[in-house]
Amino acid sequence: MRNSRLLLRSGLTLAAAAALPVSLAGPSAAASGISVSTTGSTVSVVTSACTQTNGNWGNASLLGKGQANFAQGRQVALSGTTISQSAAWSGVSPGTYTVVVVCSNGVTAGTQSVIVSTPSAPTAASTAKAAQPAQPVQPAPTRGVAGGLGGAARDYGPLTLGIGAALVGSGVIATAWFLRRRSKPYRF
Repeated sequence: MRNSRLLLRSGLTLAAAAALPVSLAGPSAAASGISVSTTGSTVSVVTSACTQTNGNWGNASLLGKGQANFAQGRQVALSGTTISQSAAWSGVSPGTYTVVVVCSNGVTAGTQSVIVSTPSAPTAASTAKAAQPAQPVQPAPTRGVAGGLGGAARDYGPLTLGIGAALVGSGVIATAWFLRRRSKPYRF
């Protein structure tokens, strides 16, 4: 009886230890279902959360300052395959934006903030200004993706994920060993 109770308690402890990293991970870009990136003045979004309905994957919207809902932003239709859908906006001026992806079935796949720090293509006014001698311009430091719901998530490689999994696994094994050793101190 005592052994079965101890085994049950150890099993529950191991289950809790295995679930701990998942619960501590919190909301992330992967949990929100979208991944947003910037290259120069181009903002792109990738998701795999949408399903095709009537030949349509859904829409993505780029919301600027003061734009509160999906319909107010620059909308682009998603394109892609069953594995991955994407959308992109080019010529985006510097600033902070929010990207919202809504699938064709009306479900929001995710929302993520992004900062564009590189100016878009030169205009006639900026080329006229460039003709005058000016002080050297230092590029603004990039701040990356804004913090918030999944804003700090990165795409880690398989080596990093493997090392993380090994650390979590060794923690679970060490916890189980400690609990077993504590219950019967004469065992190794």
